[in-house]
Parts: sequence; structure tokens; C-alpha cells
Amino acid sequence: MTISERTTVAEIATAVPASVAVFHAHGIDFCCGGKRAVGDVCRDQGVAFTELTREIDAAASHTSPDHRDWQHAPLHALIDHIIETHHDRLRQDLPRLQAFAEKARRAHSSRTASFERLADILSELSADLLDHMRKEETVLFPAIRLLEAGDARQGTWISAPVNIMQEEHDRAGDLLAQLRRTADGYVPPEWACATVRALYQGLAQLEHEMHVHVHLENNILFPRALRSTAPSAGA
Repeated sequence: MTISERTTVAEIATAVPASVAVFHAHGIDFCCGGKRAVGDVCRDQGVAFTELTREIDAAASHTSPDHRDWQHAPLHALIDHIIETHHDRLRQDLPRLQAFAEKARRAHSSRTASFERLADILSELSADLLDHMRKEETVLFPAIRLLEAGDARQGTWISAPVNIMQEEHDRAGDLLAQLRRTADGYVPPEWACATVRALYQGLAQLEHEMHVHVHLENNILFPRALRSTAPSAGA
């Protein structure tokens, strides 16, 4: 694609999946904040637009040949990928990270209050995400599968749960940002023990995985599903 300063971050991330790693490296939000023009984001982040596009072009030229084009893959395949790659991993990672956070709280709360706050935020995020994924897997995702299979009745109501899921994504993004601030950008202090280092590394990875996860839903799955409900979609 041709990238101009007016192109939104979400448009780039959707059309050039390899750009996701570049955005992540520069701390650029490509999921919940992806509607912003990349030129504005570059100015805010202090990144040269030409350098960013050069990095995106370089990343795209080295894309793995088995990379899936989720813009054109069947919706049910994208849903399966989201569940198997992101939902299932969250169900494994969140309890482990919470255990690390609780251990760090017990061991180091006398040294700094940040671990108290970190454990609380992570607990809140975990509860929200588990409930969020349950609603997607039992309500919205089955409706999208039926819509793809030709059940036009699903198109009369899915915009409401899509809006709710997007709002919950925004809330998760806020909690992730709070975690990053509380943990000083996931740079462990010099005195950090192995548990704290594992916690910070795990939280940084969680943030990255969540950004990709939300991007796939907000910028690809949901828009494609909603477009298929338009009157012209079946014409």
C-alpha cells in the first residue's frame, strides 16, 4: 500500500501485518488508538515519518511465507485463530502472572507500594478479560459464524455486542497502560529478584499480545462482520 501521513495506523496495520512489530517497537498504539493519522502519531512520538515507513517496508519484505492474510481469510478461520492463539494463551498466562504479582507484593511491598498497585490492576484486568472472552465465545463469535454461513438474521443485532466489546477493549487498554506506568515501563529495578524480572517480562509480553489480539478484532474481524450485514453485501 501507499502510506501517506494521513493514513491511519489501523489502516497500515491491517494492510501490512508486518508493520505491527514496527509499531510495537516504537510504542505506537495500533489497536484501540489506531484511528489516528500516522503523521500525527509520528510527531507526538518524535519518530521521523520517513524512517517509520522505511522500517515498515523492510519488515514487510521479510514477512514469513506462512503469514495469514486475515483481511481475506474466512471469518470462521480468523475466529479460530483468535481463540487458539490469544484467548487460550490468556487463560494460561493470566493466572501465572497473577501468582508472580502476588509473590512480589508479599516480598517487596515494604520496599515500594508499586507492587501493591500492580497486583490490584492485574487482578482487575484478568477478571475483565476472562468475562470478556466468555461473552465473545458464547454470544458474538457464534453469531458471526452463523452470519458467514448465510443466516442474515444475525445482522440485525450484532452491532450492539460489537460496540460493547470495543468499549471493553478500550478499558483493557487503559488497564494495560496503568500497568506499564506502575511498573516503570517494565524496566526492573537493580535490586529486582527473579520473580519481579519474570513478572515484568511477562507483563511486557502480555501487552504486546493484547495489542495484536485487539487489532485483529477491532480492525479486521468486527469491521468485516459489520460490512457483511450491509444491504449491498448480499446483492
